[in-house]
Amino acid sequence: MTIEPFRLDVPESELDDLRQRLDLVRWPSELPDAGWSRGVPLDYLQDLVAYWRNGYDWRACEARLNKWPQYTTVIDGATVHFAHIPSTSPDALPLVITHGWPGSIVEFTDLVPLLSDFHLILPTIPGFTLSGPTREAGWEFKRVARAWTELVTRLGYQRYGVQGGDWGAAISREVGRIDPGRVAGVHLNLIPGAGATSEPTAAELAGLDADEQERTWASWRRQQSFAAEQQGYADLQSTRPQTLAYALTDSPVGQLAWIAEKFATWSDAPIDRDLLLTNVMLFWLTRTGGSAGAIYYERAHAPYWGQPPEPSRTPTALLDLAHENFIPLRHKVEHTDNIVRWTSHDDGGHFAALEVPDVLAADIRAFFSALTA
Repeated sequence: MTIEPFRLDVPESELDDLRQRLDLVRWPSELPDAGWSRGVPLDYLQDLVAYWRNGYDWRACEARLNKWPQYTTVIDGATVHFAHIPSTSPDALPLVITHGWPGSIVEFTDLVPLLSDFHLILPTIPGFTLSGPTREAGWEFKRVARAWTELVTRLGYQRYGVQGGDWGAAISREVGRIDPGRVAGVHLNLIPGAGATSEPTAAELAGLDADEQERTWASWRRQQSFAAEQQGYADLQSTRPQTLAYALTDSPVGQLAWIAEKFATWSDAPIDRDLLLTNVMLFWLTRTGGSAGAIYYERAHAPYWGQPPEPSRTPTALLDLAHENFIPLRHKVEHTDNIVRWTSHDDGGHFAALEVPDVLAADIRAFFSALTA
């Protein structure tokens, strides 16, 4: 039950080791004109590594992170790291915001100042960065959700909201499902499983208007493209995360490439490279590239895998960003979730807090303001 203060203070020896490894990097060959079709382009990564080695200032970024009050506590056998940033308003609603893969609380750097009217709780998923590595199997998203309800209890809050994208969306939705008496609302910028997972049938399309029919076909096409061209990372982490862990733990350039590809290809706008590198640094310094990816393995081997989601009646909002990997379908989501707000926006991709923090913050405030009015 103990909550301990936490402060980042990386030994200089760790930074010296990183510099040496960056100096000794061995580069692969590359086919001409491959672009991004086969993965991260060589010139892109070489430029990013040169900046990492000679321009990036970890100590400045470390100090920036340390401006947030941070803590650790042991829940269900795992050390959980979190930032807790109280509002100046004592009556503010607590809001738990959860990152996804391959992210961390660094994602919320520009979002936090825009949500000062909430008591913010930013936990790190067990196995990821400062909450890792995990020491036992079984940390799938439902177990994480149960840990979050305990974390909120330890902080003394009786009613709260949750928000998330990617794995943070799966976790937040589950928190709302299992703790409906205390969760005021669930705000998501992705709803897991909300896209077209099979080719639309005539029976499915028959009950939809023309716009929703077209959206259903678009969702199916985007899902098919993703499965054909980008699904490999998830398949590998769902089956052999330990094999991958050796490369990510031994090579900083390998860890950078594994994460940078997703930030580049899943975003609608360039991500600030200092924020990208700070995110990568947290994985590198904690040696958690493998244990973070293992959340895919745990889900794929959980008893519920492949089953439809259990219904949630907690009020739920979706910020539907045009360039998210999957196009959500409202007629599908309304069978499992209590959707009370659905906002579509022409900009933004997978990393909403990094790409469109102002849009995300405004939608969060509007949703919870309406619920608590």
